[in-house]
Amino acid sequence: MSEIESLTQQFGIAGKLGFEMVGELAAARVTTPFATATIALQGAHVMTWQPAGQQPVIWVSKLAKYAPGKSIRGGAPVCWPWFGPHASDATFPGHGFARTVPWALVATKALPDGRVRLEFELTQTDATRAQWSHASVVRNTITVGEELEVELATTNTGKAPFQLGQALHTYFVVGDIRKATVAGLEGCEYLDKVGGGRPRQQGPVTFTQETDRIYLGTHGCCGILDPVMDRTILITSTGSRSTVVWNPWIAKAEKMGDFGPDGHLGMVCVETANAAEDVITLPAGETHRMTAQYRVVAARG
Repeated sequence: MSEIESLTQQFGIAGKLGFEMVGELAAARVTTPFATATIALQGAHVMTWQPAGQQPVIWVSKLAKYAPGKSIRGGAPVCWPWFGPHASDATFPGHGFARTVPWALVATKALPDGRVRLEFELTQTDATRAQWSHASVVRNTITVGEELEVELATTNTGKAPFQLGQALHTYFVVGDIRKATVAGLEGCEYLDKVGGGRPRQQGPVTFTQETDRIYLGTHGCCGILDPVMDRTILITSTGSRSTVVWNPWIAKAEKMGDFGPDGHLGMVCVETANAAEDVITLPAGETHRMTAQYRVVAARG
């Protein structure tokens, strides 16, 4: 029995949830009256989400690679258990290993209101334990409907506390990044990884060059205002202390090689996170839950 056949037999939901290969990766294909979505089992990685009758909300590059052990350019990568470079070992992958390793699908459910929920658990191996020695269980629960909900839950199953950095590194579709803005971060201090320093945001975030910022002490709600697509994407969160805003702009996107010509113009990352000085200290025996909810709150029909 193939992997797709086995997944379908164990977890498929007739008319709502099936499985397919996307490149070399097994993926869940969710269809509800409200939206469609595809989710790769590697990384428990949401690749697409499109509400019914609307344009896609989650961006993925036309040049994205779908191969074992390779990160997917776009979607909603899970950065865990650290954000950015590792604090002490530069040989460990940036943003942690969770986005490029297998996750086990442990449960699926068709909810009474028509939504579909999938629950994944990170598969631990000798390779992952070599990078993260703390005893822990991490689950990613994804609920697909008119809104997309993602909950990343980390349980410390050891006997000592540990520090946890994390992010949902979500790429959003915009009509033209030069005209889009991000509202809701006004007054927040941020670490400017391009220009340096710790300025405080004045007005909405605008984009005229490479932007890479960690906003600290954020308030759990912001929005991407897109006049070209005539919509606002609302992002609400819990269990998150930071918001990361990123667009590589021209030169960096060209160096990355998997954005494609002008790929940076059609996307922006607004990331629900606990990063930099906002990392979490998780006591033994406790669970931390970070959630993000995405929905389109304004669009002409």
